[in-house]
Amino acid sequence: MALKAGIVGLPNVGKSTLFNAITQAGAEMANYPFCTIDPNVGVVEVPDERLQRLVEIVTPHKTVPTAFEFIDIAGIVKGASKGEGLGNKFLQHIREVDAIVHVVRCFQDDNITHVSGKVDPLGDIETINLELILADLDQLEKKIERSRKNLKGGDKKVVAEVECLERIKEALYADKPARSLELSDDEKLIVRDLHLLTMKPVLYAANVSEDEVANSDDNPFVKIVRDFASAEGAEVIPISAKVESEIAELDGDDKAMFLEELGLKESGLNRLIKAAYRELGLYTYFTAGVQEVRAWTIHKGTKAPQAAGVIHTDFERGFIRAEVVSYEALSTNGSMAAAKEKGLVRLEGKEYLVQDGDVMHFRFNV
Repeated sequence: MALKAGIVGLPNVGKSTLFNAITQAGAEMANYPFCTIDPNVGVVEVPDERLQRLVEIVTPHKTVPTAFEFIDIAGIVKGASKGEGLGNKFLQHIREVDAIVHVVRCFQDDNITHVSGKVDPLGDIETINLELILADLDQLEKKIERSRKNLKGGDKKVVAEVECLERIKEALYADKPARSLELSDDEKLIVRDLHLLTMKPVLYAANVSEDEVANSDDNPFVKIVRDFASAEGAEVIPISAKVESEIAELDGDDKAMFLEELGLKESGLNRLIKAAYRELGLYTYFTAGVQEVRAWTIHKGTKAPQAAGVIHTDFERGFIRAEVVSYEALSTNGSMAAAKEKGLVRLEGKEYLVQDGDVMHFRFNV
């Protein structure tokens, strides 16, 4: 499955520049708000060094990495939840994503207009968060009003639903996102179809200048973003949209040399995707055969039959067992045959929880 991340931020924070860099999709850029009116969508490969090692071992006819979908969403301004700027148009696009990448401007540049007239990362974050909270409140209040009409029957499910929604509403009125609440599995089902914006996990991309990318911790704006994010348990990924644009134009050795010159081990995109996987609780497992080596994305805690179902529903329906070897064991021994000789390949049943890096072959009968 291709995970979706919506890139949001105030106008002119470097959002579309970053999108262009990581997808090379050519989103229009201009030094004025709302140049990105319709969401631009780009799909990128998820970086995973393990996949390349499996290719070396198996030498397949085809290699298929897992994918990450980025959606560049039009700039948000104060009052968006009430129709200012592009109004609710952007909100619907955010509701469709798995996570939000909030780009925050942490660089000074007099040539690039800031919508509020000055660089103020905390103010920027609070502006967008408030708009998302107001949009959720509007939706919650409508849902509560509908649910209250069904309370007269005394249905315990309806009572529990209203209580849950009221608790979230109270948190939002206190300027706390819905994700800050600990919800039971039943409560999560109650709010699932509402697709609340503030329920979605957030990553903060602190956009710094090219000169500061290797020493971003020295940037006072980045520290402000980190302090805010740590209070809500979110990650901050310092990134330079300008540098990412330059990286996107390079290949192989040239890219590695450029990163080394900047004092970076990997690109901001790689760090952003890996952080998103951690935030969303995602694992990658692999299938590896002569025809194809492929990476598959699952949620942590997925059992073997459901992992098989990611490939095809028939695999899940007719699941018998899975042949499993860890990536580390296969990589160290250099072949499936060698791993089998050492007893490192095992058969797992329906209750097996798939681990990150498992290399699997499913046996099924439909």
